[in-house]
Amino acid sequence: MSSPSLISAANHGICPWWLAYTFDNPLRRLFHKPQVILGDYVTPGMTVMDLGCGMGYFSVGMAEMVGDTGTVLAVDLQQKMLATVMKRARRAGLAGRIVPCLGRADNIATGRPLDFILAFWMVHEVPAQQRLFQGLKQLLAPAGKILIAEPKMHVSAAGLNKSLDTAQSCGLRCIARPGIRFSRTALLEPAPAA
Repeated sequence: MSSPSLISAANHGICPWWLAYTFDNPLRRLFHKPQVILGDYVTPGMTVMDLGCGMGYFSVGMAEMVGDTGTVLAVDLQQKMLATVMKRARRAGLAGRIVPCLGRADNIATGRPLDFILAFWMVHEVPAQQRLFQGLKQLLAPAGKILIAEPKMHVSAAGLNKSLDTAQSCGLRCIARPGIRFSRTALLEPAPAA
């Protein structure tokens, strides 16, 4: 399966691996519980993607949720992030359910379309958002969903709405705005054919 480049090493504003420790720590479990945030979207047997997975906080959580028959594609631009994802996955006994993917998502052979894509606190880091949303739509199953969560401290409501306008121009529509602490959110799905 191929799609336009979703993220590339040329992007600026990417959170460096060492800074991720400041927000990806044990305190995060108090307000960003993967099963609570993603429980309505991720079920056993699914193929899902954690785009811009960072250190794998949600990748490991989703690996628990997809079960033995599911797969989590953990995509990040930084090898150090992916190494941490896999270290955490091995420690949790879930490494067999996670496929680390370095760099772009356009060369990932998923074997089937994705049932769910999580883009948590990363869309604002992508300057070519039209290409991002076009690529995500191509990877998504017809009934698949994309959950975008952006940090309120970096992204205004107007900024998220601008991203959603771009997503809409790429054939995606917003169907909900789930509540996630410290975040502005949107749940997207492919728009019906005109």
